[in-house]
Amino acid sequence: MSHRPPSPMPGRRGVLRGSLAASAALALPAMGGAAVPAFALSGRPSAGWGVQSGDVGAHSGLVWVRSDRPARMIVETSATESFKRVTRWRGPLLGPDTDFTGTTRLRGLPPGEQIHYRVLLADPDDPRRTSAPVPGTFRTARVGRKGGVRFLWSGDIAGQGWGINPDRGGYRVYEDMRALDPDFFLCSGDNIYADGPIQASVTLPDGSVWRNVTTEEKSKVAEELAEFRGNFRYNLLDAHARRFNAQVPTITQWDDHEVHNNWYPGQILDDARYSEKRTDVLAARSLRAFSEYFPVSTLPPGDADGRVYRVLRQGPLLDVFVLDMRTYRDANSPNRQPDDTTGILGAGQLAWLKRELSRSRAVWKVIASDMPLGLVVADGAVNFEAVAQGDPGAPLGRELQIAELLRHIKHRRITGTLWLTADVHYTSAQHYEPERAAFQDFAPFWEFVSGPLAAGGYPAAKLDGTFGPRQVFVKAPTRANTSPAETPPYFGEVDIDGGSGELTVRLRQEGGEVLFAQTLQPGRVGQ
Repeated sequence: MSHRPPSPMPGRRGVLRGSLAASAALALPAMGGAAVPAFALSGRPSAGWGVQSGDVGAHSGLVWVRSDRPARMIVETSATESFKRVTRWRGPLLGPDTDFTGTTRLRGLPPGEQIHYRVLLADPDDPRRTSAPVPGTFRTARVGRKGGVRFLWSGDIAGQGWGINPDRGGYRVYEDMRALDPDFFLCSGDNIYADGPIQASVTLPDGSVWRNVTTEEKSKVAEELAEFRGNFRYNLLDAHARRFNAQVPTITQWDDHEVHNNWYPGQILDDARYSEKRTDVLAARSLRAFSEYFPVSTLPPGDADGRVYRVLRQGPLLDVFVLDMRTYRDANSPNRQPDDTTGILGAGQLAWLKRELSRSRAVWKVIASDMPLGLVVADGAVNFEAVAQGDPGAPLGRELQIAELLRHIKHRRITGTLWLTADVHYTSAQHYEPERAAFQDFAPFWEFVSGPLAAGGYPAAKLDGTFGPRQVFVKAPTRANTSPAETPPYFGEVDIDGGSGELTVRLRQEGGEVLFAQTLQPGRVGQ
């Protein structure tokens, strides 16, 4: 098993120094208790919110930026940080219709290489007037097995009132993750808490005070498009997050808090904080802002139809299947219906997932799920939010759809599947075994949970016995909504060895400490 140390490459460090200098020169509003002031519009365009890359494959990737005014996005790429020889990519014109954000797709890239890029913003009326270049870097996926694949995952950011705390130096966990120099970061949802305002301070149980950076858009629940956009901007106020984004490409999915806690299509909210109570309206506004603030290949402008679920191929060792358990689900209910064709995925997404898993030739198939399978997640006194409902017997409700998928994996002899998620605000590892299950027509598999990155910690959920889970590891607080000062942020690491094909999962916490590790062998149906 390879344990690659953080990259010593001077080129990457140089890029990050440049990114910091650019951010300082562009005078991004500093963290503090006051609301963030508006950008000044004198001089040249500026890109003080940093850069991001996303959905990077062997030959392509997306680069993101936000301007402070109308501007033409220009991306220059090079094999070296000196940028002596560059390829220039003419991106979109950024304007108010996208909140001055934009993405540029880079094609024809060499596989398995470090790509250095820099983004410039040109004045549309005078192209000679450009912003200071904002640099970033990413690695394209390899087409061979040499070098392996290593990535991180987590989720749940700025939730339950715990935002960017200047006394703690902000989101320090991003620096821990950046130091590991992963090939990419999988964000498993709850990128924002649109339903969770951020107050200037919160008194902790010991009497100490947690201070937050505040903004106008985070002072209330998000209903209007501008408020959703402000929620997505909030996390970019953190310098650690911006440095991480400049170095590590992302694969991003969404869950409920991008809209409202436990929402489902067609729901009418019973929440006095909201004037707009139709979740379909709120979800459409949030998805538009989500597509503006993350480089996602299957959302506009890259895909006019727009969907979050997709497969990202990372070479012969790994395919990542990104699910959307929110947009197509049926209503939350007691979840005990004997027939359920909609389930948590919807019929169309389930058919897509079965088809793509069957087509995959990767050694490992990571199913990036925004909700856990066998953990009981309640929605009120009688309804349930995820797949399980606590009945350990034969599959009912949304479990029927998962049973169909697990049966398909077994009978098609699909090898190397494992499930990754966040959502429940603690970290754990579950092994699902048919010998322990009420439903037994499936192959054994693992599910790993890690998070939150910056939100409240919660006690561990109960297990549902339908698919025979055994909890091998768990670390969770004993009371609800503990602050990040009390319960450290959690993230997971997946390391696939290029030679043996072995896959090791490490569950980590802030500071980088490994809490639990499990090595899996390739070539087994399920896992």
